[in-house]
Amino acid sequence: MQYLTDRKRAQGLGSGRTGTKTHWNAIVTSTLLVPAVPVFVFTVGAGLGGTYEEVLAYFSRPVPAILTALSMIVIVLHTLHEVREAIEDYMHGVSERMATIAATAFAYSLIAAGLLALIKLAL
Repeated sequence: MQYLTDRKRAQGLGSGRTGTKTHWNAIVTSTLLVPAVPVFVFTVGAGLGGTYEEVLAYFSRPVPAILTALSMIVIVLHTLHEVREAIEDYMHGVSERMATIAATAFAYSLIAAGLLALIKLAL
């Protein structure tokens, strides 16, 4: 028979003291997504539908290339933070760490591949 107080039973299950930072991060990236998604859609949409040479000429200009790169980075990082939150909520232990590492590696690989493709188009 154990005589544990309510505090002892709940210790280790409480606040991780990161909720404010995580919430602030979600608010900032969500706010950045409001203009980033339409900019991404209209910028990439304006470049589509032409010949290969026209698309190369369009993305070799600095404004479309920079807007596309910034929008892509913000969208992928916001998605990464939301996926991390879901992993933290529903997975625990080694599987949580492995899923977090896999999600982070995938997100940064996606950013690197997108930027590489954009640089290859722009140059």
